[in-house]
Amino acid sequence: MPRVATGESSLSRAVRVLEAFTAEEPALSVSEVARRSGLHVATASRIVGQLVEHGLLGRAPDRTVHVGMRMWELASRAAPTRSLRDAAMPFLEDLHAVVGHHAQLAVLDGDEVIFLERLSARDAVVNYSRIAGRLPLHISSSGMVLMAYGPPELVDRVLARPLESRTPATITTPDQLRAALEQVRRQGYALLTGHVHPDAAGIAVPVRNALGEVVAALSVIVPHDARAVSAVPALLAGARGIGRSLG
Repeated sequence: MPRVATGESSLSRAVRVLEAFTAEEPALSVSEVARRSGLHVATASRIVGQLVEHGLLGRAPDRTVHVGMRMWELASRAAPTRSLRDAAMPFLEDLHAVVGHHAQLAVLDGDEVIFLERLSARDAVVNYSRIAGRLPLHISSSGMVLMAYGPPELVDRVLARPLESRTPATITTPDQLRAALEQVRRQGYALLTGHVHPDAAGIAVPVRNALGEVVAALSVIVPHDARAVSAVPALLAGARGIGRSLG
């Protein structure tokens, strides 16, 4: 495979180009792709052109580029998440009908939580998560569940960096985080009120496979009020149903 003078492969540079796109900014100019990927504009332009030819990127009339249909097609075949999402969908739909706001399925990816599916309503409370979007583990109820039942080194890695704050309620110290994780293990669910947005509360429970391993988190985002915790029984029932479907 051709390599640049630095020894970086063409594939590695193509990955850097693809990683320039985010859920918040799905369309970029070639110059912005070059800036974010750290590539020369000419190099970025050439790689973008090749990715467009293969359908992995698309080009809009205004010359901005975006993730292409071919990329979506390939990503939708991802075996590690497809079976989990398929098993969860009937229970996610039931949960959404009960809460009337947002119902979500998320998994751990590295040191972040990534959302596989989200069902929402038109007048639902504000929610910053989105399908294929990521959040820091400590600010998300799903992330707190995945941390609480994950390996100890995961918590150590999270605490090795400053804990980002989104609101005054966000957990920002190691002592707060460890106490909150212990509470999740003790009560079997995570309830974070106002940690991402003052008006919203996130509640999440673990989803276990047949071996009892936590493979995902099932969550809802509802208004931040005294009724938020009432969603816990529906969440637990949904998580049990998904676990049974996983076999």
